[in-house]
Amino acid sequence: MTRIFSGVKPTGHLTLGNYLGAVRQWVAADQEPDEALFCVVDLHALTVEHEPARLRRLSRQAATLLLASGLDPERCTLFVQSHVDEHTRLAYLLECTATDGELRRMIQYKEKAANAQAAGDGVRLSLLTYPVLMAADILAYGTQEVPVGEDQRQHVELTRDLAVRFNQRYGHTFTVPRATHPAVAARVMDLQDPTSKMGKSHESGAGIVYLLDEPEVVRKKVMRAVTDSGDGGVVYDREARPGVANLLDVLAACTGGEPGELAGGYQGYGSLKRDVADAVVELLRPVRERHAELAADPAEVERVLRAGAGRARELARPVVDRAYAAIGLLGR
Repeated sequence: MTRIFSGVKPTGHLTLGNYLGAVRQWVAADQEPDEALFCVVDLHALTVEHEPARLRRLSRQAATLLLASGLDPERCTLFVQSHVDEHTRLAYLLECTATDGELRRMIQYKEKAANAQAAGDGVRLSLLTYPVLMAADILAYGTQEVPVGEDQRQHVELTRDLAVRFNQRYGHTFTVPRATHPAVAARVMDLQDPTSKMGKSHESGAGIVYLLDEPEVVRKKVMRAVTDSGDGGVVYDREARPGVANLLDVLAACTGGEPGELAGGYQGYGSLKRDVADAVVELLRPVRERHAELAADPAEVERVLRAGAGRARELARPVVDRAYAAIGLLGR
C-alpha cells in the first residue's frame, strides 16, 4: 500500500489552479486502495504578513473546500497542520540536517524575499526555513508519494535530499518520497498574465478563477483572458502562444482531451473561450454546491478535522520519536 501526503496553504481563496494542479489529483488518489493524508498547512502561512482572523477563516474554508471537492474522510486523513505537534518537532531536526546554501537556492525563497525587500518589508527567517517544515510534513508519515503542482517540485527534491542525508548520518529512519504530477494543467497560469501561475494571493483577482466564484464571474474572467497577438489561429505553443496554450490546457484538464488536438477544432479565440468557460463552470458546479451544504454545518467539518488530527498523530509520533533517538536525543 502506497502512503500519500500533500497539503494546501491557506494564504488565499483556493483557485482553479489549485484544483486542477493538486486537489483533483488528491481526490483521485483518495479513490485508490492507498493510504492518503491531506493537510491544511496553516503554519506555512505565517511566513508572511497575515491577519489572524483571516487566516482562521481561510483555514476553515480550505478544509471545507477539500471535502466539497470529493475527499472522503472515511477513506483518507484530513487535518490541520498546527493540530499535530510532530510537524514542528521534526522540523528542527531537519533544520539541523539542511544547509543555509541549499535553502537560499530555493526559487520561491528568492522570489518572495525579493518581493518583500522591494516592498520595504523585512524577510522573515521562517520564509527561508519553511521548505524544511514542508519536508517534516512529508517525512513524518513515511510518505512514499507527494502529489504536487510543478512549482513545488524543488521542495520535494529537497525533502528527498534531507531524508537521504539523515539516513546516511544516523541510520535508516525516513522513507524517501517521490513527487507525482498530473499530465495536464499541472501549472495553470493567470488568465491576465499567462507567464505567471494562477496564485491564491495575487493582489488582483482579474485573472484568477476562484473555486467559489459564481458562474457569471467565471465566464467574465475567461472571456477576458489574455490571448496572443498575431493571425496564426488557435495553436498550442507554450513558448510562442502562452495565453492560448493556457486556455487549451485548462480545457484539456476539464474535458480529458489533449491540448494539441483540441486546438485543431477552433478557428478563433471567441469559441475557444466560450468552451473553456462552459467547461470550468460545469467542473466547479458540484464543488460549489457541496461547499454550501458543508458550510451550513461547520460542526461536521470540525469533527472531521479533529478525527484527522488524531489519526495523523498516531502515524507521525513513532516516526518522529525514532528520528529523535537516531540523532542522539534522550527518550522521554
